[in-house]
Amino acid sequence: MESTEKRWYVLHTYSGYENRVKSNLESRAQSMGMQDYIFRVVVPEEKVRQVKDGEAKEIEEKTFPGYVLVEMVMTDQAWYIARNTPGVTGFLGSHGGGSKPTPLLPEEVDRILKRMDDSEETPRTDIDVKVGDTVKIIAGPFADMVGKVTEVDHDKLKLRAEIEMFGRLTSAEVGFDQIDSVE
Repeated sequence: MESTEKRWYVLHTYSGYENRVKSNLESRAQSMGMQDYIFRVVVPEEKVRQVKDGEAKEIEEKTFPGYVLVEMVMTDQAWYIARNTPGVTGFLGSHGGGSKPTPLLPEEVDRILKRMDDSEETPRTDIDVKVGDTVKIIAGPFADMVGKVTEVDHDKLKLRAEIEMFGRLTSAEVGFDQIDSVE
């Protein structure tokens, strides 16, 4: 049964081949005249500000490693082209034997695309820090102070550090984005 409606589907790829699959599928759709059936190919990524060894840099991180989103009309030919693109191992939600995959719900796609857009404006901050490390705080009320990390919460993107204030040690909670260097 062929669909005439464009929907989003998920391709499973070999790990590390996501961008190659995107490029190959776009080229194949173009060369085979399938632009009216295969519309967009997206590798879900988000910008992450990574702080490691005192150096901050922005990197693109795959949100779903090994997966690529494709907006397409599910015809036999479009399915065949996508399924047989080098690096693709199959469609997510397909049960083998030539069965067609289940499309993503529109709200799922909206959430993924919004997350990508949001990370463009405000990259997520990740930091390579552990309990016992010495850190320099660069923002907030504890700016320019140095402290020893006592707790790291990667889920909340915060850490606790003991800093010396008014002649005694005080515990301060700071966000990863308030740390410039890890010594």
